[in-house]
Amino acid sequence: MTSYQHQVIAITHSPYKEKFAVPRQPGLVVSAKAELEMLPPYDDVNAFNGLEAFSHLWLVFEFHKNAPSFDTDITWSPTVRPPRLGGNKRVGIFATRSPNRPNNIGLSLVEYHGVIQRDGKIFLSLSSIDLVDGTPIIDIKPYIPYADSIPNAKAGFAQTSPEKLLAVDFSQDAVSQLQSLPSHYSGLQLFIKEVLQQDPRPAYKKSKADNKIYGMLLSDFNIKWQCTASTITVLSVDYV
Repeated sequence: MTSYQHQVIAITHSPYKEKFAVPRQPGLVVSAKAELEMLPPYDDVNAFNGLEAFSHLWLVFEFHKNAPSFDTDITWSPTVRPPRLGGNKRVGIFATRSPNRPNNIGLSLVEYHGVIQRDGKIFLSLSSIDLVDGTPIIDIKPYIPYADSIPNAKAGFAQTSPEKLLAVDFSQDAVSQLQSLPSHYSGLQLFIKEVLQQDPRPAYKKSKADNKIYGMLLSDFNIKWQCTASTITVLSVDYV
């Protein structure tokens, strides 16, 4: 079988510091902001001439947190359990967007906000992102509405966006911690809320009360929270 090598053209700087709590699709957490740091020789500002006319970009990336696809000790599975089916029903890998693929390549649609030149480097400003911090980018393409959007397309078990099943409350301690943060963290509370509304717990725990206290690393913080009935309560927001 023929194999190919790809050049990494950029590195993602994302508020998601681990795989847990990353939304399962882009666009679900619109306040998730990130930057792509372009790597030499792809950090030439001329490469982005005309990109300002586009609102969204396709990112082709590597699932760098996965085990290497060439690792012979890893057994490839032709079926997976999609979270949208409750994590119990198996379907074929190619009928899903599971990150556990024959090749660790993913595709993400993000909102584009422009080129930033800082400290002699080139960055792309993005939002609605679903990529873990450090994700390698292997290509960037503009989103073309007439070609990339098919309103009447059939999408199997994921025809519509997932419901935001859970309300999110903040304990008094968490509110006090958030209020004491510097002004550049002003959007953190909304970001935490949007992430938790997706219920990042394993699929089999969806819509169920859970006594466990969870932690997730977002931006510079360890967020601790607990789910009771249909509500998630943020317990604390601590600097890492």
